[in-house]
Amino acid sequence: MDEFPKMLYGWSWEENKLFELALAIVDEEHPDRWEAVASMVGGKKSADDVQNHYVILLQDLQCIESGELDHFIVEESQAVCVQVDCTQPICWTEDDHKLLVQLDLN
Repeated sequence: MDEFPKMLYGWSWEENKLFELALAIVDEEHPDRWEAVASMVGGKKSADDVQNHYVILLQDLQCIESGELDHFIVEESQAVCVQVDCTQPICWTEDDHKLLVQLDLN
């Protein structure tokens, strides 16, 4: 996954997966939710970074659920079109499991 596009505003594939896993673990009502998620991502992202990334995630989900297949991401004054293939199933992988273990929740 080293080729993961850096179109996600400077987030690596690993950071993005840890972010998604952390969102599943940290309760929405947690008083320091964004700080907790940021620490689970590896400490390189601030609470503001993860909260902004969450807003982008919600926008992407809204786009997918609305049936739109094209998504434009603006990076450094360039519009990039990303084709989304909605026919591929998404499964929990061994890499996902390894990232979850890295969170070391105990």
